[in-house]
Order: sequence, then structure tokens, then C-alpha cells
Amino acid sequence: MTEDYDRHNARMRRMAEARAKMQARRTLERGLLIVHTGNGKGKSSSAFGMAIRSIGWGMKVAILQYVKGKWETGERNFFEAYPDLATFEVMGQGFTWDTQDRAQDIAAARAAWERSKEMILDPAIDFVILDELNIVLRDDTLPIAEIVAFLNERPLTKHICITGRGAKPELLEIADLVTDFTEVKHPYKAGFKAQKGVEF
Repeated sequence: MTEDYDRHNARMRRMAEARAKMQARRTLERGLLIVHTGNGKGKSSSAFGMAIRSIGWGMKVAILQYVKGKWETGERNFFEAYPDLATFEVMGQGFTWDTQDRAQDIAAARAAWERSKEMILDPAIDFVILDELNIVLRDDTLPIAEIVAFLNERPLTKHICITGRGAKPELLEIADLVTDFTEVKHPYKAGFKAQKGVEF
């Protein structure tokens, strides 16, 4: 058994040396454009996890929700407890099947985008989350060309994370990091309602 451990330890030493060389070649550092998309759960939750990590480093975070309505959520309660480091704004009027008013949806999305640009251009903010912007873009509630043009000229001093299903190819192309969340199993399909602490 000692021989197996010796081989394992030698292999781990070689792996550590290879990884150290690989890490030494990674020298770029700037604000990243991150996209979370796909039909699986966890896109916003993952973005909020990065926001918590940023706050842990004393970084200032701004979160803007494009679709979700004004109902109480655990994440909003959490971030509102850190007013010096986090801004959490809900500008959505709810899901389109609830609003049933295309003109209202467009006006809300436009107001949210104008506010998003202010957040992105604010030098005091380190990390911006545009929650469910992908849904607005997927539904052509805002023009993708306008958003891509602005993001291509954004200041490279902060991270931006855009969440939501159905991310447009134009956005995926300019992103630095894209994660596609895949649904394997979801309790909603088994008859469960949304659970506090897991879903909201």
C-alpha cells in the first residue's frame, strides 16, 4: 500500500508543478463580462454568491432586477443588510404573463437599462449584476445591438454578470465567461411550490 501512496504523491507533485507553470502564464486582470444562462435553476443564485464573495473583500456591489416584481425575497433582505457595500434595486414589474402590458414592459426595461448604465459607469461600484436582463433581450423588449454596443465600450474596471434564460448569441460572443445551467431535475415538476430559502 505504501507504494501506491508513493506513486500518488509523486503524481500530485508533478501536477502541482504543472499547475504552477500554468498559473504563472495567466497574467491578465480586468473586469469580466459574465453570462449565466440556460434552463436550469441557479443562475441568479450563483451571481448572488459572487456578490457575497465581493462584499467579503470589501468591494461595492450593485444588483438590478429586470423582471421580478416587488415581492419580498431572501436575497434582497440579505443585501439590504449591507447598505454601505450593496445596492439592490427591483425595477421589474413582474413576469410578462402577469403584467399583460407590452408598453409597460418596454418602459420598465428601458428605465432599468438606463439605471444599469449609471451603475456600470459609476467608479465607486466594483461588481454589477443585471438579473434577468437575458429574458428582456430574448423577448426583444430592449434591442440587443444597443446593449452589446454599450458593453463593448464599458469601463474595464468592474465585473458585470448578466443572468436569465435564452441569452442571445451576440451577448455570448462578447462575454468573457459563459455558464449554461442545465436542468436535470426540478421539484416544481413533481408538484412542489417555490420554497423559501431555495427559490426566493
